[in-house]
Amino acid sequence: MPSVKIAIDIRRMTEFGVGTYIRNVVRTLGRLDHETTYLLIGSPAKVKEIGPLPPNFHTVPLAEPERSLKSYREFRTVVKRLDCDLVHIPNLFSVPRALSCPYVMTVHDILEHLSRAREQTGFWRTLHFQLTKRVLSGAARIFAVSNFTKLEMEKLFSIPPGRIEVVYNAIDERLLRTHANPADRQLIVERYQVTYPFLLYAGRISPHKNVVRMIEAFSALKTELEKDQLYPDLKLIIIGDDVSGNPDLRRTVIRSGVQNDVRFLGFVPIEVLRTFYDAAKIFVFPSLYEGFGLPPLEAMAHGTPVVTSNVSSLPEVVGNAAVLVHPENVFEIMRALHRVLLDQPLREKMKERSYRQAAKFSWEKSVRRIMDVYQEVLHPAGSAQPPGQSTEPDRKPTMGVA
Repeated sequence: MPSVKIAIDIRRMTEFGVGTYIRNVVRTLGRLDHETTYLLIGSPAKVKEIGPLPPNFHTVPLAEPERSLKSYREFRTVVKRLDCDLVHIPNLFSVPRALSCPYVMTVHDILEHLSRAREQTGFWRTLHFQLTKRVLSGAARIFAVSNFTKLEMEKLFSIPPGRIEVVYNAIDERLLRTHANPADRQLIVERYQVTYPFLLYAGRISPHKNVVRMIEAFSALKTELEKDQLYPDLKLIIIGDDVSGNPDLRRTVIRSGVQNDVRFLGFVPIEVLRTFYDAAKIFVFPSLYEGFGLPPLEAMAHGTPVVTSNVSSLPEVVGNAAVLVHPENVFEIMRALHRVLLDQPLREKMKERSYRQAAKFSWEKSVRRIMDVYQEVLHPAGSAQPPGQSTEPDRKPTMGVA
């Protein structure tokens, strides 16, 4: 009996967020399922970043960028030529799919749709909305990375809730290794000249991340600490993509008078990021919108106290382990930072809760549920379960394709 063929679109694997998702899903599938044939469509060089995979995983080269019309046609041709049984598209896509087999789709957030809609005229806004809705409606099943994202899709696109499966993200295993040792800490001293206590932000630099208000809150915090002559050398370290496209950040630093206390480090390797998470006094993440919000969870896995927003998916992700603030209130952010920095019993309580909360999320648990859904789509209405599948008794009952 021929093996089931499942294609996974990996073309966005080098992107922040989506790339982390693709790498960890494929890597975990490689550990859990040695029976199904998986076809990874995209760049062979990108596949090497995942690490060793078993022989049932095959790379199918497709060099065209995902968003081109030529790439869309070539992807469709490859899926048909290889006689795929199912395709997993790991990100939201706005071009309707006319594939030769069913597809499932992962939606991380709908921010791109919302932000583009604000920029477009009435015709293009309506067209973009209708095409996105058609893509979502055509999916055999949709994976939402949080209940918040699921509700957003239900509300905006009128997708029936039974078609959407909440499957959480989890922490990259390279960030779950043991705490930084003295040699790791010495590395950030020598390479980055970090010899002082610091607050940390890690993530993309874009308007919805609210980095400007975070800098303003840090400036207010420095003023408050000076009154009691506390933490005179405290810095704010910002790790993320290039800030050259966001001149507002530099202007905010200068206007707030903290140009000697805010450092932009750009991209750092994940092994070094682990040390920064470990060494930070507080991880601060006042984002205005997150489909999941992985960086706070990564910090919590290291026991680092987190101050984050009380909006979108963030309360769902951090549970009772973080201090939540209104992200548009600079002084509320400042007061939370001041309290968490100085209240040692609170810091200890947050550390314990952080470890417990971070442990609730795992790629194995999430990928087992993804595998279940693959089989529900391939074999609807209680068909026999092929090899490679979880048989745990607490799984949800099989659902037919809506």
